[in-house]
Amino acid sequence: MQHSPEFAALCEEARQRIREVTPEQIGQWQAQGRRFVILDVREDHEWQAGHVAGAEHLGRGILERDIVQRHPDKAQGLVLYCGGGYRSALAADNLQNMGYRQVFSLAGGWKAWVAAGLPTAQPDGTHPG
Repeated sequence: MQHSPEFAALCEEARQRIREVTPEQIGQWQAQGRRFVILDVREDHEWQAGHVAGAEHLGRGILERDIVQRHPDKAQGLVLYCGGGYRSALAADNLQNMGYRQVFSLAGGWKAWVAAGLPTAQPDGTHPG
């Protein structure tokens, strides 16, 4: 997707304030037994097409409204992802502003996860990849 220069600049600014992780780092964290939640912040139709295995869906449109109810522990690890890492960077920045201290954005988003060959799932719970 071609993003406007204004949107790209906004995301780059947010990236200066957040931490990003790679799919490989997440795989290492999982192998080490590190506890964290993976949140898919994409739109409903994107989630329905497939998502990271074990992820929760909390779309960008309701994330800030619902996060405290779903995950009240602001020290809990949260890894956010979207399609390419732009929306999740903005979302991570907002959650940090809300007091969450262990927030990460998945660099490259869903596309990077799939390219790395890491486990995916469908809404019905099947694991095609």
